[in-house]
Amino acid sequence: MAKESKAPKKSDIPAIVAKTVKTAKPTASKTAYKLDATEKNIIDTFEQISAIPRNSGNEEQIRQFLIDWARKNKFLYITDKVGNLIIKIAASKGMEKHDTVVLQGHLDMVCEKTPDSQHDFTKDPISFVYDGDWLKADRTTLGADNGIAIAMAMCLATDSKVKHGPLELLFTIEEETGLTGAKGLETGIIEAKYLINIDSERDNVFTVGCAGGKDTHIELDLGYEEVPYDFRGMHLKVSGLTGGHSGENIIDERANAIRVLNRIMHSIRDICDLRLTWIKGGTAHNAIPRDAEATFFIPTDQIQAVQEHVAKAEAYLKSEFERTDPNLQVYLAEMAITPDRRGMMSYVSLKVLDLIYALPHGVAARSTDMPHLVETSNNLAKAWVDGGKLFIHSSQRSSVMTRLDALTHRIEAIGRLSGARAYSGNGYPSWRPDFNSELLATCKKIYMSLFDSEPLVEAIHAGLECGIIGNLHEGMQMISLGPTIKNPHSPDERMFLPSLNKVYKLLGKILAEL
Repeated sequence: MAKESKAPKKSDIPAIVAKTVKTAKPTASKTAYKLDATEKNIIDTFEQISAIPRNSGNEEQIRQFLIDWARKNKFLYITDKVGNLIIKIAASKGMEKHDTVVLQGHLDMVCEKTPDSQHDFTKDPISFVYDGDWLKADRTTLGADNGIAIAMAMCLATDSKVKHGPLELLFTIEEETGLTGAKGLETGIIEAKYLINIDSERDNVFTVGCAGGKDTHIELDLGYEEVPYDFRGMHLKVSGLTGGHSGENIIDERANAIRVLNRIMHSIRDICDLRLTWIKGGTAHNAIPRDAEATFFIPTDQIQAVQEHVAKAEAYLKSEFERTDPNLQVYLAEMAITPDRRGMMSYVSLKVLDLIYALPHGVAARSTDMPHLVETSNNLAKAWVDGGKLFIHSSQRSSVMTRLDALTHRIEAIGRLSGARAYSGNGYPSWRPDFNSELLATCKKIYMSLFDSEPLVEAIHAGLECGIIGNLHEGMQMISLGPTIKNPHSPDERMFLPSLNKVYKLLGKILAEL
């Protein structure tokens, strides 16, 4: 047996044979939607917001932009100890005795892009693309989740035609990476009786409940050795998947790139020995992985058989995910020869593949009260090798906290059975619906008077900050609404422009009524 050696560094990973990939920039529709004055004001404000980098943990610039705006308009503002921003706005004349209302959104966005995009989220502005009635970005997430909430709140606060009682604009940090801002919000800063969260994604829906969540981290020590002299390095990549929001889109049964990649490599083991060197997939805990890749060694005399096997695998995978992931692609290439020929030991490679294969992903249970609603699920969000260890990140959601705990314990158990270390965070609570609240009744009445139709009232499987904020402020009545957004947390994110005016008008009437 060859002597065990240290894990290869990232710089030691063999170079990949170059492959030319043709790319094309998206083209805008010739029949672009014509914005009215209100919509143009909202979009102009949103464009200013979108020019500022605001990845989770990097909210300082957008917060300063809002502070400057508050100073310009002579609004009182407070930054709490974790970095949340609260802007207090006096009531319209004659409405001073009305109850205070919070308009709430988050400062950060999910930063996803296509493999061919050169966008740098630390400095580059989001580039808008108008496509008929839809607004999207150039091969990146648009950030309407939740930049459009900031834009709408700013416009409402400075619109002389909108009458309102005392307002509090609450903009939280790091919502996308664990609801950090909501969890750290100090009590006593917010005085409102009502809270309107502008983070829902269908303009005919009032959201009154959401799932709770918890993340699990798995860490497995790896063993490496020199691979046999007659083994050749290979690079496997899965790309082009649809991805999406791990709460909203988990019901769609979209492919998970990590699972697809692992499934192919696991099946290669039926043909020949496989020695993993490196694996990487997924970018965020709340985004379904769209791309994943790995490097490994196989016997040289099995290369042709493996190539044929991978071609067949790509064919049946495309057939399986024809509707959900029509652009799925599988690439296999031989790697350039390098002096470093270290790979994971054969049994360690199998342990890694078995562990990833055993971990769940997708819908675990549907609600028995609302069958169309996912009750419990998890997203196998990230997997990567670094420093001689395998790291895996799984994100669980459920509207029933005991079932959230049960699924989390199952994932931890699978990790421990493989010999890995597994630990989970404290998570965040679900938001239990109150279908009899005064706020909901008022919002429904106003919606029906404006649009001559009844809104949908529902809970969602995604996480919202309302559950946490509600726990901090007992008795606060809450509702979530927003313009129509499709495919958040992916480069296919887009916002339906005609919904802007509808939601803005609705919010204005709600503020006047409350």
